[in-house]
Amino acid sequence: MSYRYAILGAGRQGLSAAYDMGRFGGAKEILLYDVNPDAAKAGAEKLNSLLDTSIYNGQALDATDKIQLTKALTGIDATLSAVPYPLNLLITETAIACGSSLCDLGGHTDTVRKQLNLDAEAKKAGVTITPDCGMGPGLNISMGVLAMSFVEHPEEVLIWDGGLPQNPEPPWNYLLTFNINGLTNEYYGDAWFLREGEVIPVPCLAEREVLEFPPPLGQLEAAVTSGGLSTAPWTFAGKLKRLENKTLRYPGHWDQFQAFQQLGLFEETPVALNGSTIIPRKFYHALLEPKITTDQIRDICVIRTQCNGTTGEKPASCTLELIETYDETTGFTAMEKLTGWHASIVAILAARGEIPRGAIPVELALTGEALTREGAKRSWEFKTQSSIKS
Repeated sequence: MSYRYAILGAGRQGLSAAYDMGRFGGAKEILLYDVNPDAAKAGAEKLNSLLDTSIYNGQALDATDKIQLTKALTGIDATLSAVPYPLNLLITETAIACGSSLCDLGGHTDTVRKQLNLDAEAKKAGVTITPDCGMGPGLNISMGVLAMSFVEHPEEVLIWDGGLPQNPEPPWNYLLTFNINGLTNEYYGDAWFLREGEVIPVPCLAEREVLEFPPPLGQLEAAVTSGGLSTAPWTFAGKLKRLENKTLRYPGHWDQFQAFQQLGLFEETPVALNGSTIIPRKFYHALLEPKITTDQIRDICVIRTQCNGTTGEKPASCTLELIETYDETTGFTAMEKLTGWHASIVAILAARGEIPRGAIPVELALTGEALTREGAKRSWEFKTQSSIKS
């Protein structure tokens, strides 16, 4: 059976997801939409060339216009939204009305909750709605679920992940691979973790630790950031004692950005300056973004998950690790692949009816078996270390 897919947003992650759908989604047509018609058409041409096909069709779309959205999503088996998160609730409502399954790249847990509240409507329409896919949240949580499958009675799941330049250059030792406002949001406010089975807030940039990884990564520093677990803490409350996620960076990064945080540069409240006003975050972004942005991104992404618990009444653990790098052949970055391909997997399985109908949180969308099977198709090697203490 073949399917019709729609991608909303012809940027980095949208093109990567569309490429993956073309390879593994049994697609008879993939409509690539963007507010910029030239970007949509150029993206479709690139993908048709990469895969030597003609299934991609680039078209203009204003995703804020419900009439345009309805026309675009009618007759579509599964839609992937790669546009800014404020549009995702409207897109979700429209997808349900059009009978299209939907996944998106999320970015805002409160919006995700509103989408998940449409469970009854999605079931009635016979579609699957899964927000907050991608690398993190998304693949990191799916790997946590996979790690849990190796332990008979899971008690805690610890997750570390990060996207980094392969060749870091001081003083930043970091490259931006997604929207800078999204980066600042991750470093601002609180994360939500499970501790002793209860959902609690934990301040961002806190609880640092040092971990060792295989070359070329070596020693990395981890710190708390927000949003990486989506709704998983609430889903697993009462089932796990502990669930947490930290972001990985090269040493020194957290000192720099905590200084920016403490200086107030993450704030969005206007500040008076010489008779005028400025918004600290906008000023900060204007100065920082050019320093950590480049057209040539050769990156490396890493996800490590660890599940601890008991098997046969004995202490047991499983650690999984996945490392992805920039693809010289296609030009896709590691971040684009892990983000776009995870979302694509969810969209493909939803189109096939292999994920339950309704509004399904990302932590329940992929079983460990499904992730292992789909990951193998994409040459993802989940390095596994399991142990049961005698």
